[in-house]
Amino acid sequence: MSSLVREPRDPQVTHASSRRATLKTADGGATGLVGEAGDPASGEDRAADTSDVSRAVSFDASASSDVSADVSSVPSPGPTSLWYAAPAADWEREALPIGNGALGAMVFGTLASERLQFNEKTLWTGGPGSVQGYDHGNWRTARPGALTAVRERIDAGTRLDPDTVAAELGQSRVGYGAHQIFGDLHIDVPDAPTAPPDTYRRALDLADAVATVVYTHRQVRHQREFFASYPDGVLVGRLSADRPGSVTCTFRHSSPRDDYTATAAGGRLTVWGTLADNGLRFEAQLRVHAEGGTVTSHPDGTIGVTGADSAWFVLAAGTDYADTYPEYRGEDPHAAVTRAVDQAGDSYGTLMARHVRDHRALFGRAALDLRAEAPDIPTDRLLADYTGGTTAADRALEALFFQYGRYLLIASSRPGSLPANLQGVWNNSTSPPWSADYHVNINLQMNYWPAEAANLAGTTAPYDRFVEALRAPGRRTAKEMFGSRGWVVHNETNPYGFTGVHDWSTAFWFPEAAAWLTRQLYEHYRFGGSVEYLRSTAYPVMKEAAEFWLDTLRTDPRDGTLVVTPSHSPEHGDFTAGAAMSQQIVHGLLTDTLEAARTLGDDAAFRHRLERTLADLDPGLRVGSWGQLQEWKADLDDPQDDHRHLSHLFALHPGRQIEPDSQWADAARVSLTARGDGGTGWSKAWKINFWARLRDGDHAHWMLGEQLTSSTLPNLWDTHPPFQIDGNLGATAGIVEMLLQSQHGVIEILPALPAAWRHGSVRGLRARGGATVGIDWADGRATRVTVTASRARRLTVRSGLLPDGGTTFRAVAGRRYVWSARRVSDGPGSGSRAVGA
Repeated sequence: MSSLVREPRDPQVTHASSRRATLKTADGGATGLVGEAGDPASGEDRAADTSDVSRAVSFDASASSDVSADVSSVPSPGPTSLWYAAPAADWEREALPIGNGALGAMVFGTLASERLQFNEKTLWTGGPGSVQGYDHGNWRTARPGALTAVRERIDAGTRLDPDTVAAELGQSRVGYGAHQIFGDLHIDVPDAPTAPPDTYRRALDLADAVATVVYTHRQVRHQREFFASYPDGVLVGRLSADRPGSVTCTFRHSSPRDDYTATAAGGRLTVWGTLADNGLRFEAQLRVHAEGGTVTSHPDGTIGVTGADSAWFVLAAGTDYADTYPEYRGEDPHAAVTRAVDQAGDSYGTLMARHVRDHRALFGRAALDLRAEAPDIPTDRLLADYTGGTTAADRALEALFFQYGRYLLIASSRPGSLPANLQGVWNNSTSPPWSADYHVNINLQMNYWPAEAANLAGTTAPYDRFVEALRAPGRRTAKEMFGSRGWVVHNETNPYGFTGVHDWSTAFWFPEAAAWLTRQLYEHYRFGGSVEYLRSTAYPVMKEAAEFWLDTLRTDPRDGTLVVTPSHSPEHGDFTAGAAMSQQIVHGLLTDTLEAARTLGDDAAFRHRLERTLADLDPGLRVGSWGQLQEWKADLDDPQDDHRHLSHLFALHPGRQIEPDSQWADAARVSLTARGDGGTGWSKAWKINFWARLRDGDHAHWMLGEQLTSSTLPNLWDTHPPFQIDGNLGATAGIVEMLLQSQHGVIEILPALPAAWRHGSVRGLRARGGATVGIDWADGRATRVTVTASRARRLTVRSGLLPDGGTTFRAVAGRRYVWSARRVSDGPGSGSRAVGA
C-alpha cells in the first residue's frame, strides 16, 4: 500500500537502562473491585483508574449515577465521536449504528424523512416449520461406512479433493434460513430543508451511545437524538427545536416483506405478523409522546405530531423464538413487547439517564490515548486522509477505531438475546450475505476476541448461552455422523441448532468448530478466575467437546500419532489427515480441558485419558522445506500462495501453543510474510494479532493501516467486502495485543508497541489472572504501570520499566500496584521499593 508510511523504530527507545521503577501499592477498596452486575464471574475491575478513564472518554464518572436529561445535548467532536456533515445516502457505508444487543437500528439523518432501519436479532426464517423442511444439517438418509471410506482413501493417497469428499459426506442445505430486516421507521418532517445546511451535523457519541442530528433552518435549531436502551429494552428517539411549537412530523413503518399488519391507535403504532417461511410470530410497537402540540393516530397506520415543542418515541420488538431444542419456539411476543413499551414510562430524561449510566458502566472501563487530538473535520474525511504516518489525525483515528470496536460489541451483544452475528445486529435485507449467520470457522469466535482483554466480559453471556444451546443438536450430529459421544458443529450455524453439513465443498466440513468455540469460555475463566463459572458453565461444554475428540481421533499409519481425519484447512486446499489447524485446535481443547479438570478435581480416569491422548496427539507444528510453518502434515505449502486464511497459525493466535522466539514463532513469521499483507477485512484484523504476537509492533501497525485504508467504510464499519463486524472487533483485539499480552501466564507490558505510537496511555485493559492494567509510555518506553488485582494469586509482570525486566509477587485482591519511572540520580540505587499497605 503505497500511501502508508512506516517509520523505522528508533533503537534508542527500546531500552530503559537510564530509568528505574518505584513500586507503590495502594488498597483498591471495595469500590475498586466490583464485578459487573449480573455477571459475578467476570472479575472485572469496574472502577480501576476511574479518574483517568473519565478524562479520556470525556465524562465525569463521579456524576454518572445522576445523569440528567441534558446529556442528550449534541457532543462536540472528541476522541470518542464520529461525525458527518451530510445525511447518509447508503446503509452499509454511511448510516450510523445503535443497538442494545437484541435490537439494532441504523440512523440516516435524512432531513425531509428521517429513516431508522431497525432489526430484532431473533427474526430468522428457516428452522422448524420452514416450508423447505429442516434437518439440522444431519444426513437425511443413513450413510453406513461413508466416513470410514473417506478416511481410508486419504490414508491410501494422503489427500482427496474437496468435491469428492463433499459428494460422499455433504448434502444440500434445506431450511437453513436467514436473518431478516424487521423494517424501517420513517419520520416525515414536512418543513425540513431539501438539502443539508451548513449547520448540519450527524454524529455518534460512542461514550454515551447516542446518535444525533442537528441543523438550523429558518432561524430554528432542530435536534434529533436516538439511542438503544438495554435497561429498558427499547429504541428511543426525540425530535426537538429551540422555538416552541416547531415540531411537526409523521411516523410510519415500512418493510420489504408483505407479511405484516400495521395499525395505529392512542399514539401507538403496532406492527405484527408471521414469517411466511416458518410461521415465526413477530411484533413491534411504537409509542409516540409529545410535549405541547397534538398526537393523532390515523387509519392508515401512521401517527402524526403537530405543533409540538418536542416529540419522542419508544419502540420495542420481539418474536416467539426461543433457544430450546428442538422446537425453538416460545411465547407470543405481544405481551413482552407491550410491557416493554408501557414500562418505558413517560419521561424521556429518565430513559436517557438510565441508558447513559448503563452504557458508561461498560464503555468507560477502558480508554486509549495516543496523545493526539483529532482535527475538526468529519470522520469520513479523517478516514480518507489517513496514511498510517506520523500525524496527530492518524493517531486520533486509530484510537477512535479501537473504541468503535468496543462500542459495536456492546451494541450487538448483551445478555438476553443471541450473540453478535456476522453483521452484529444490523441487517437491511431479507437475504443478507451468508444469511448474516454464525460462521464458526473463525468469524463468531473473532467477534469475541476483544471481550475479555478490552474489559467487556459482560458482553459474553449471549455467546455462552448460544454455545450451550448447540450441545443438544450437536450430540445428535456427533452420534449419527461420527458414531461418537460428545457434541459437534461444523462450518456455520444458525439460531436453530444447525450442527451438520451442507455441500459447498470448500466450506462444509469443520468438526473442529465446537472445540474452537469452547476456547472463549475457558478464556473467560482465565481472565476472571471464577471457579463456579468454570464448573457450571465452561467445563461441561468443554468436557463434552473433548469426549467427541477422544472418540473421533484416529491413528495415522504414517507415524502412529493421533490425527483428525478427514481434515480440511478452512476454505483452502485438499482434504488430508492431520492438517495443522485441526491438530492445533484439538490440542488446545484437550490442554484446556485437562487444566480445568485438574482445577475442579474431576474424575481421575478422564484426566488420565486426556493425558495419554495429548501424549499421542500430533501437535500440528512442523517446519517445512522453505522455513514455513506447514499448513498440512505433508509439506504442501506454496510460497506464492496468498490465501486470506492463515489457519495453520492458530497456535500463534488465538491459541497459545507457540511462544515468542521459538522455532515455531520463526516459522510462523515466514508463513505470515509469504501470505502478504492483503486479504479481506477480517483477514487483515487477524494479521494485526499475529504480528503483535510475534512482537513486531511496526508490522502490526502496518496491518492496522491496511485495514483502515482499504477495508474500512466511511462509517468505520469493516468490509470483507461486504460489511462484516468481525473485522472491527478483531482489530480492536489486535490493538490490545500490541499493548498487553498475558496468554503465557506473564503480564507483558507493551510487547509490540509500534514506533508510530511514541507517546500514549491506556487504561482498563484486562490480563489473565484477574488483573486490570493501566500503562503510560513516553518515547516508546513505559513510564508508569498499574496492576489492580481482582484475585489473590501470584502475578508476574514483565516490562523494561521494572528492575531486571520483570517481577513476580503475591497479589492481594482489591489492591493496586503501581510502578513509576524515575531517573537514577533522583533516588537510591535499589531501583524499587514498596510503600503503603
